[in-house]
Amino acid sequence: MRERIIRAFIEEIHDKGLKFTMDDLANRIGVNKRYLYQHFSSKVEILELIIDQSLSEFDEETEQIMNNASLSLIEKIKQICTVLPNFEFYDFNVLEQMKRYYPEQWKRVNDALNEWEALRLLLEEGIQKGEIIEINPTLAVKLIIDATNSVFDRRFYMENNITLPEALSSIVDVLLFGLVKNKS
Repeated sequence: MRERIIRAFIEEIHDKGLKFTMDDLANRIGVNKRYLYQHFSSKVEILELIIDQSLSEFDEETEQIMNNASLSLIEKIKQICTVLPNFEFYDFNVLEQMKRYYPEQWKRVNDALNEWEALRLLLEEGIQKGEIIEINPTLAVKLIIDATNSVFDRRFYMENNITLPEALSSIVDVLLFGLVKNKS
């Protein structure tokens, strides 16, 4: 039942953003609101659980990439850049609502979206090995974060028939390899 509540919670966010009540959630599932409270103490508890699960999955996927000896350094960088927390319900509007109404949860999400230690380490390694141009790794990470976080403007991508994986892959290709074709 908890999974059903979480799915309904995400559906409510798709429909209404974060501006829904536990009554709305109960109606979506077709249960009494008291039944929801038997599983979760509040809307915040559900939101925190989703955030926890998303960040945990993100960390696990990042660790798998970092530990994958079959990937080249550049492949690791590209794959790390295309990992996003499974915030399937996030877009700029929802993030802004979270910032306003759930500041503690927003801070956790924002911190996760704006710190990428694994990427910084890979970039430093790439610079040291001569595979990446000499650039301030902190600046490079900031540029990559800002570019990849643009996928939260889901309206743009939907209007242009671009899937999120396609968008991330293209963004990372431009950042890593540029726009100019190799003339060799």
